[in-house]
Amino acid sequence: MKRTKITQKTVTEYAVYLRNEEKSRATIEKYLRDTAHFARYADGKRISKELTLEYKNVLKNSYAPASANSMIASLNSFLRFMGLHGCCVKQFRVQREAYRSADKELTRDEYVRLVKAAKAQGSGRLELLIETICGTGIRVSELRFITAEAAEKGEARVMNKGKSRTVLLPAKLRNKLLCYASERHISSGPLFVTRSGRPLNRCNVWREMKGLCRRAGVKEEKVFPHNLRHLFARTFYGIERDIAKLADLLGHSSINTTRIYVATTGAEHRRRLDEMSLII
Repeated sequence: MKRTKITQKTVTEYAVYLRNEEKSRATIEKYLRDTAHFARYADGKRISKELTLEYKNVLKNSYAPASANSMIASLNSFLRFMGLHGCCVKQFRVQREAYRSADKELTRDEYVRLVKAAKAQGSGRLELLIETICGTGIRVSELRFITAEAAEKGEARVMNKGKSRTVLLPAKLRNKLLCYASERHISSGPLFVTRSGRPLNRCNVWREMKGLCRRAGVKEEKVFPHNLRHLFARTFYGIERDIAKLADLLGHSSINTTRIYVATTGAEHRRRLDEMSLII
């Protein structure tokens, strides 16, 4: 039965639906956050195609295309759940960028400075956490799979978005994790936890990393967990040149997604164009 207005009961039922669909916790949080944004815009009005098209236009004028499309994906998921397939809207057409903005790309030197800054301020956990994400390419939401047992074995079994993959731990990282577990008297379970013993979440990590910016001399807009994953991807691809293997390592279903991760600033391409000496 179609529902044409958003109620708290509807949102609660939608959350249950997402969990039953085995969406990841981060995905569920995002979909619900975007749904709440649309609900505030709707403000009790009856949902119609006219309303969703108006909302799409608001997104167009308020967000970057990629962000707007992400919010539209959340909206369409919610509308389909409500049985309002006819109210779904198309995403904006966006040409894939061939190069990544230098203002957003975290370099290896900047990464090293972040690690050293964490060490200098006595944040051993943060220092190792940064190295773990960058050294394995895992998502910040997958940190809970870096356990004492995984350190012992030298590999972690990661479950995300209904898929399972094995993440190998580099020898140096494994040794550091084992030492960390021994110092913290962690014999089993996740290694990166709060004082209450709960696995660190995205907000915890994001906040701690932002605190390093000034000490490390790295621009704040470059410092967030997912940028470490991008650095891992670019470094691996620079050595192996195997995008299919990289997609497997990152847990991507589509190589098109992986291509976004290996985009560079274009500096190397410019050098090669200059070397061609075709301008007389």
